[in-house]
Amino acid sequence: MGAHAIDAGDTGNAGLYARRRIRNVVAIAMSCLTAGFGLFFLGWILWTLVTKAIGGIDLQLFTRMTPPPMAEGGLLNAFFGSAVMCALAIAIGTPLGVAAGTWLAEYGRARKAGTVVRFVNDILLSAPSIVLGLFVYTLFVMQTGGRFSALAGAIALAFIVLPVVVRTTDEMLRLVPTQMREAALSLGVPQWKVIVQVLYRSARAGIVTGILLALARISGETAPLLFTAFGNQYWNSDIMRPMASVPLVMYQYAGSPYESWQQLAWAGALVLTAFVLLVSLIARALLLRNRVAND
Repeated sequence: MGAHAIDAGDTGNAGLYARRRIRNVVAIAMSCLTAGFGLFFLGWILWTLVTKAIGGIDLQLFTRMTPPPMAEGGLLNAFFGSAVMCALAIAIGTPLGVAAGTWLAEYGRARKAGTVVRFVNDILLSAPSIVLGLFVYTLFVMQTGGRFSALAGAIALAFIVLPVVVRTTDEMLRLVPTQMREAALSLGVPQWKVIVQVLYRSARAGIVTGILLALARISGETAPLLFTAFGNQYWNSDIMRPMASVPLVMYQYAGSPYESWQQLAWAGALVLTAFVLLVSLIARALLLRNRVAND
């Protein structure tokens, strides 16, 4: 009777293991199928972008201004405008984001205010960019007499940078071991020096990675700039006046009936994609370098 019980138990276990193996195979197959489905369409999009844009990549794309209809030209003023507004947005959003993330990690952990700030930051992180553009339009553009400007565009982009840097700084500082804080404080080092000289150095790679990812995100934003920077067909270096940007030019030229404008839109999209790819690779390299250093 005992032998029969053991045989029945072995048979039940074998059936259980067989069902688990089947489920595992099905799950892996579905995961691979889903990944392949996504990669196929991603490759299709990239192939279409390269084939349509490669003919417009030449020297005049980077040396000539945006042209009038039925004329040849480039995107020099748009590249300059995008660089200026992205740089201003990073300059505005990064110090505020690092300061807020530091407060959350070091002072707001056990406070209700910290929970509220994290909740508001998460809302801002997921807010549609067009809403942020409308907010800056109401807050800044209308208050300056309806004057569109590169500064207004940079402020709108800074609202996108801010929550990304806050979240990254908060998470990176919280990953720093508590023993490092305690060791520095036990030597009589003031807390602000502990944060600046110990914690920031340990979390530097992660914070810089967050800033780079924020830069990659804002470089392709169009909606906030429609209500703030407005765009400019001519060269402009005054941040208090309307300024061109690559996403705005792509938006305007892609739907135009002129083939030359459409070609410029595709070329600008390819350059912008390459820039985002480069920034993402740099961010990944920083993370891997920091991981290797820690190991």
